[in-house]
Amino acid sequence: MILTDALIVGAGPVGLFQVFELGLLGLRAHLVDALPAPGGQCMELYPDKPIYDIPALPVCSARELVERLQEQIRPFAPEFHYGQTVTEVQRREDGRFRVATSGGLVFDAGVVIIAAGLGAFSPRKLTVEGAEHLEGRALHYKVADAARFDGRDVVVAGGGDSALDWAIALSERARSVVLVHRSAKFRAAPASVARMHALCEEARLQYLEGDIVGLDADGDALQAVRVRTRSGMTQRIETEELLVLWGMHPSLGPIAQWGLGLDKSQIVVDTARFQTSEPGIYAVGDINTYPGKKKLILSGFHEAALAAFAAKEYLNPGEKVHLQYTTTSPAMHRRLGVAPDLGGLDEAA
Repeated sequence: MILTDALIVGAGPVGLFQVFELGLLGLRAHLVDALPAPGGQCMELYPDKPIYDIPALPVCSARELVERLQEQIRPFAPEFHYGQTVTEVQRREDGRFRVATSGGLVFDAGVVIIAAGLGAFSPRKLTVEGAEHLEGRALHYKVADAARFDGRDVVVAGGGDSALDWAIALSERARSVVLVHRSAKFRAAPASVARMHALCEEARLQYLEGDIVGLDADGDALQAVRVRTRSGMTQRIETEELLVLWGMHPSLGPIAQWGLGLDKSQIVVDTARFQTSEPGIYAVGDINTYPGKKKLILSGFHEAALAAFAAKEYLNPGEKVHLQYTTTSPAMHRRLGVAPDLGGLDEAA
């Protein structure tokens, strides 16, 4: 059995920052994630897409953000357990938790903090004949490496932010890009829609309204995508790569069976501690809900800070948790490894 102060479920940006906030308070953490590497859904879905709303970083990619967070939490030596899901959470008589994973690990955790993003998720897939065979070859549901599309003919399917962002980005790299969407109405940001139309007018991008009804392939090689247009005619678009970005099917997965208070597949929390309906279990990031909730990474960072203080109080009942600042606290300097031990001058966090 693995002993830990906190078990964090999810190693996305908010889960990683949760390690930092716990570490400042002297709490050790283990993380469990179903994915094979840190970064969560932003690394899975848009690793190289620019992010503009992280404080003090005018622009960074999801990949860079995750790398910076990993560097930031290194002094706290968190332990990661990838490719596993949490299958069982049981409260013990002493208030701690017995947590089991699909990989056979068992934790004795003081608190459990859920930072699982949208929960278990899978892409909305193309269901026409031959699609499954081409998946991972010429049919893609995410962009793992944008360089793959350099100099290629690409069809992008979708009308949301990811679809338009990648259609626009790939217009600079691919030989040709055709955006296919079933409607003239888009779910993407208006600026992205305007940019897409401007690129179409410049003949750097094509847009076709319709539904994908078939694929033409020769073995593993995609030759064309067949699209039924609004007029009812079927148009054949020659292409080498098909990128389908229709969004995700979110699901809480095993978390739905933990007995927590839920609202439409999201975990209900209070806004003082970000505690769930079960004392000692917290939820931060996109997986939680409360009045005024905004699904932003920076909101998740704020939630992680308050959850850390609440976890410290839960693990030390009756003791006041003092707010200390990283600029002046010798205790935090030692934990961060940025100053020598000045013994006796600090107050326990």
